[in-house]
Amino acid sequence: MKDEKAFIRELLDPKTQQQAFGVLLHTYQKPLYYHIRNIVLNHDDADDVLQNTFVKVFQYLKDFKGESKLFSWMYRIATNEAITHLNQKAKRQGFTSAEFQEKAIQQLESDVYFEGDAFQIQLQNAIATLPEKQQLVFKMKYFQELKYEEISEILGTSVGALKASYHHAVKKIEDYINTH
Repeated sequence: MKDEKAFIRELLDPKTQQQAFGVLLHTYQKPLYYHIRNIVLNHDDADDVLQNTFVKVFQYLKDFKGESKLFSWMYRIATNEAITHLNQKAKRQGFTSAEFQEKAIQQLESDVYFEGDAFQIQLQNAIATLPEKQQLVFKMKYFQELKYEEISEILGTSVGALKASYHHAVKKIEDYINTH
């Protein structure tokens, strides 16, 4: 993408906004979808959260201060939207977040958009046993292959803490898979 500050000016300028937002969608729609999908697990929920994410990006772009990359800011919005969506959905259905996540994993096998095998289901079960932050760090590093520096900007955590979280997550996942 071109100079980010110039691109943000295009996004904010009513004359160039529509075209610039099209570029933004084209560039970030797919990676944000997969990021959200890794959190919420369900295709339809991921689509809803993605739509909400882009609405918020459009709505709050004027408040973006450029202290992080646009990519990181959007991922932070997507992450927060996904977590909020999960918590609200769990609450509406009378489940704890952990119970709701377990139910979502069980539904993966019947999800026509899920392309995994039995090991992927087992991996999702292992990930579900992790604390929320370790889940996020693991998914961003393992599935999306983001760099620690990018994850640090997205989650607002130091690189050292992320490396430790990832290491602990990998160890717990290995232990889970070896015992199940």
